[in-house]
Amino acid sequence: MNNFEMILCIVDAGFSELVMDAAKEEGARGGTVIHARGTANKEAEQFFHIAIQPDKDIVMILVPADIKDNVLHAIYRNAGLKSEGKGIAFSIAVDEVVGISATSASPAVAPTEKTEKKEKSEKPKEEK
Repeated sequence: MNNFEMILCIVDAGFSELVMDAAKEEGARGGTVIHARGTANKEAEQFFHIAIQPDKDIVMILVPADIKDNVLHAIYRNAGLKSEGKGIAFSIAVDEVVGISATSASPAVAPTEKTEKKEKSEKPKEEK
């Protein structure tokens, strides 16, 4: 079962805080910002009816699957194409996550069928 989703939002450089503020209002804890450079051409500008700035921020936010839709819609409202940040956002399903927990009470690494099989195969066999 998939418990997490990755939300990616591409905005004009300098507008990543707008994205994170919207995401945090809906329960996201934090994210990672990668500075990038867009490659859109004049046809893309005409299609979207906006001027496209080449310098971008990509905001990656890992969220529990049950809040993904709310976070995605909040980002679009605050930082979508019609905002100053001119952002687009989408989500990608995440198969496994290690190092974080959905709640502070759960373990940092939840065992999965895949990790349990790996742990069993790594244990040394006892000699008789």
